[in-house]
Amino acid sequence: MWNYSPWALLPPIFSACTAVGLWTVYFVAVKHEKISPLSSQHWKKNGSLYPPYISMAGNFPPASCIFSEVMNLAAFVGFIIAVLRYHQLKHVIDKPWLNVGSLVLFSIGCFGMTLIGNFQLLTEKAIHNSGTFMTFGLGTVYCWVQSYITLKANLKNEGRKVAIVRFLLSASITLCMVLHFTLVFQRLHMDAARCQWALVMFFLIFLGTFATEFRHNRFDVVCTDNCGGPVSLSETHSEVSTHQPDQPDQL
Repeated sequence: MWNYSPWALLPPIFSACTAVGLWTVYFVAVKHEKISPLSSQHWKKNGSLYPPYISMAGNFPPASCIFSEVMNLAAFVGFIIAVLRYHQLKHVIDKPWLNVGSLVLFSIGCFGMTLIGNFQLLTEKAIHNSGTFMTFGLGTVYCWVQSYITLKANLKNEGRKVAIVRFLLSASITLCMVLHFTLVFQRLHMDAARCQWALVMFFLIFLGTFATEFRHNRFDVVCTDNCGGPVSLSETHSEVSTHQPDQPDQL
């Protein structure tokens, strides 16, 4: 018998589908000989292959078509997850600015995903790189903030254990980002590309961990035809209803 909210399936399905989509882009690009395989020692083959960066894999058709779809869908579903997370926490923490700021950060990051997917690197480099900064720069800050909130909110007395995992993932994301730019500066493009792929996979795993908290909650949208105004705030906004009566600690 399924005792948990079906919303718990959304984060891991999002992470898995996005990862499958990105790897599909990679394999299509390798098949059409646009990029070198990640297993290669050198990224040039007669000067015709590019290093296997994610953006480079999604730069040329037909992989670019798949890449645009993957990034647009990931931005849309990722934004939904961020909004649900915001509603889950807004009655739990006593520092609303932290929750609102976290939502704003990830919303901008989701917009950055659409820029990455729709403006190819070799065509619109400035716009593409701006989207990259929004997605990974602000996305990394979002991971650290959510790790801190997880520790302090301690939902269902599971927060401390989950926070350890999220802090480790946040540290891994940060380390991969630092290594990536360091290796790019040293022109070690194959190693830099591997760090980039690891960074994205860690980021998707982080978002997938929201299933831990989502399994305890139900998210409902209430629609009313009361033209005279709402009777209560809960009738006009999406609210979170918990399955268990115990109250979490406050931040």
